Parts: sequence; C-alpha cells; structure tokens
Amino acid sequence: MILVRMIAGFALASAAVFAVAQEYPTKPIRMIIPLTPGSGADIAGRIVARHLGEALKQPVIVENRAGAGGQIGTQAVVKADPDGYTVLVQSASHAANPAIYKSLSYDPLKDLVDVALLGVTPYVMVAAKDGPYKNVKSLIDAAKAKPGEIPFASAGVGGAAHLVAEYFAQVAGVKMLHIPYKGSPEAIQDTIAGRTSFYMAPINTAIGQLKEGRLIALGVSSKRRVDVLPDVPALSEQGLKDFDIGLWFGMWVPAGTPPAIVQKLNAQVTAILQNPEVREQFAKLGIGPVPMKPDEFAKFVRDEINTYKRIVKDGNIQPL
Repeated sequence: MILVRMIAGFALASAAVFAVAQEYPTKPIRMIIPLTPGSGADIAGRIVARHLGEALKQPVIVENRAGAGGQIGTQAVVKADPDGYTVLVQSASHAANPAIYKSLSYDPLKDLVDVALLGVTPYVMVAAKDGPYKNVKSLIDAAKAKPGEIPFASAGVGGAAHLVAEYFAQVAGVKMLHIPYKGSPEAIQDTIAGRTSFYMAPINTAIGQLKEGRLIALGVSSKRRVDVLPDVPALSEQGLKDFDIGLWFGMWVPAGTPPAIVQKLNAQVTAILQNPEVREQFAKLGIGPVPMKPDEFAKFVRDEINTYKRIVKDGNIQPL
C-alpha cells in the first residue's frame, strides 16, 4: 500500500511539473547578460531574445549587469527563483572565471543549470590601422625585444578574451603587459587609438571597425580561416602550430529549475538556431550556431573550465 501511495505521489508530482512546463511562460522572461552592451554575448543574446519572445509569446527583457568578470549578473541569476523566468546569457568567461578567481560567490557547476550553447566564434587579433604591428611576426619580435613592456587589451581581468591573449603569449613564448578595460567597446577604442598593441576581439564586436578600416586584423584564433574574414590568416598559419580556441555564448538558469522547463528552453533555442534569418545574422557576425542538448552542453562547459584552468596554470597566472 505504501508503495502504491509513493507511485501515485510520484505520478501526481510528474504531472504537475509537466503541466507547469506546458503552461510556461505566462509572464515576461528576464534575460540577464552580465557583460556590457555591445559585447559578443550581448549581441548574440539580443538576437536570441527577440526570437525567443516571439516563439514563447511573452516578452524577453534583456538586462545588462556588467562587472567583476560577469560575476555580478551571474550572481543575480543564481539568487533568482528557479522558475524559468530569469535566464543567464554569458560568454566563455563563465568557464574562465573558476580559473582566474580564487573564489566565486557562486558555484558555476552547482548553482546553475546548463541550458544551451548558442554559438561559437573565433577571436580576431586586431591592431591599430596606423600602428607599428602589421602582422603577428612583428608583434612577437617586439615583445621578445621588450619582455613585459608591450601592452595588450582585454575586456576585463580574467575574462575569456584576457586568457586567450595570455594563451597567445604562452604559445608565442613572450611576456606582455595586460591592460584590462571595462568591456569590449572600450578595449576596441583604445586599440584603435594605438594605446595597446592588440586586442583579441570577438569577431562580431570588431567586424564593423575592420570593414571601416579603423582596425587591421593580424589573425583569427580558429584553426582555419573564417568565411566572414577570408583574407585574414589563422594564427596557426603564422607559426603558432595548432592554435585553436574560440569564444562561445551559452544560456543557463538557476539550479532547481524544473527539467521540463530546461528542456523547453533548449528546444526553443535549437529551433531558433535553425531559423534562416538567425543563421544569416550570426554568419554576418562570424558566429557559428552550435545546437546542443543540455547534457552535451554541460559536458562542453566542464571541458572548457578545464582548458582555462590549464592556461592559468601553464602561464603561472596568479588568481585574483
């Protein structure tokens, strides 16, 4: 009899969860992006937000909460009710933070549920149009001649762009001076002004300045050239053998969010990434849509965390 009651209770609970997922959403969804407006995650997130709102027939309101490498906005999501009405869209910095910070105010693996990978884009190493560096070799030669003196920009200490630039220095065998900025737009502006030697920029945030001729591209971080910048050689073509690392954007919800809602969000994002209009928008920005099931994305995130931890360890970078 007890077993019968347990089975009946489980069935009722499962039915209730299913009903919640069927009805979801019944009110606007808040999408928190813990980076500055104009950043790669912001651009990709807003594209997805518009189509997600249309598909779910509820507004998806984007809120930028930048600061501390994305920790401020991420913490806001962690503290939110686990009901599917607050989602996080973050970049690869989500995986870089555990490597660069001694402690976080949240556990990225326990306090959040991995929902979906939105897309992947290579970084493009950009430099001032009228600056002294016209190719990767000239930059490496200058860094070798002045160890620790040649500055490079990042969108913030410990962010993925910072660690990818540090990885470049490791592979090239040079020491450089890190100059962190509040976000990608500020890093790009100072690179245009020639105050830094290069910025490892997400393609989607630098493509406009490249087309306008305000910046030049020294290389892309993928193993092969990319369609949106066909004339820009990969760093692996320029003596940095097997250099291959990219920027990616993903979606998370607070731990405890019903699995049925996670699956529903994942299914909607997967459909959005197959939308021809979205694929065209992403292609113009150099973003490749990469649909994944939640469990596939969870493994991807854990692999990326290990990659960034290795970069920090090999570079003897002191955690903050």
